Amino acid sequence: MLQPKPDLTRTSYKTNANTFLAQFSRLGIVCLCLAFQACSNNGEGEQLCSASLAEQDEYVTIPQGDFIMSALPMYTEEGSPSRVTVQTFEIQATEVSNSQFGEFVTATSYVTDAERSRQVAEEEGSAVFASSSADVTMDDESTIDQWSLVKGATWRKPLGSNHAFTANPDHPTVHVSLRDARAYAQWAGGRLPTELEWEYAASLGLPDTSRADSGAYDTKGDPIANTWQGVFPIIDSGKDGFKGSSPVGCFPPSKIGLYDMIGNVWEWTDTPSSQTTHLIKGGSFLCANNFCKRYRAAARQSQDIDFSTNHIGFRLVRATDSSL
Repeated sequence: MLQPKPDLTRTSYKTNANTFLAQFSRLGIVCLCLAFQACSNNGEGEQLCSASLAEQDEYVTIPQGDFIMSALPMYTEEGSPSRVTVQTFEIQATEVSNSQFGEFVTATSYVTDAERSRQVAEEEGSAVFASSSADVTMDDESTIDQWSLVKGATWRKPLGSNHAFTANPDHPTVHVSLRDARAYAQWAGGRLPTELEWEYAASLGLPDTSRADSGAYDTKGDPIANTWQGVFPIIDSGKDGFKGSSPVGCFPPSKIGLYDMIGNVWEWTDTPSSQTTHLIKGGSFLCANNFCKRYRAAARQSQDIDFSTNHIGFRLVRATDSSL
């Protein structure tokens, strides 16, 4: 039975939480978005646009080849463009959904780091980005109006234990640490992608590699991925059909058949950026034109490995028969 290592202490989790929240506070972020509540423009149920369970289990073969890594860099941490060669592998067509993660938990009785943090200290939790206008409550006295460490926020209850909202089975699973993602990968017979593998797969699927944001917007400027439309963090118009995460597979697949490589939720990679952080890729529903333009294949961001949020998920890769 898979279980996380018993090294998640109140001190380590709270330190990472404070660091994460402070980073956004220094940027002056006051959050006015709806977190994890998808709003369909046509008013139809979300299930209509999600990938089927069979599609969620599909993998796409990525051929051996070379590409320009860090193409069209926008931020310093993205480095300089360089040509690299990548060996063949297979990558999951969609982000891991709550339904898939739930099967893992049922089979193994696994407890995530966010769930364990609550057992260690009642006030601990996971980071949630939400709006007081959404009537999202942390407790009976206060509402979330910024990045907040929310008590009881887990993959099952993405807005916290005191909120009625329960995770949609077809949404990407979030509030998962690197250790949680690795545990699922071991159970499912895969692994997390390296940054190189992830970026190569994302780049192969872009509509136009000469246009950095071609995975997020078409040539008319209309959204083709789940990102933030409007002035962040004041208003998200929801032009893409959602204010928050969307079910996996709602948006058109990339040129090679991958869903949500750009936008929806960030994705863990197995590439470290320091002793305590790993790189995440792809951007999320919080990335806007005026802030965090990281809805690009080359974009990268560091994340504490034992911390979790409501905008970070993951997908798996595995070896092909020819690469064994």
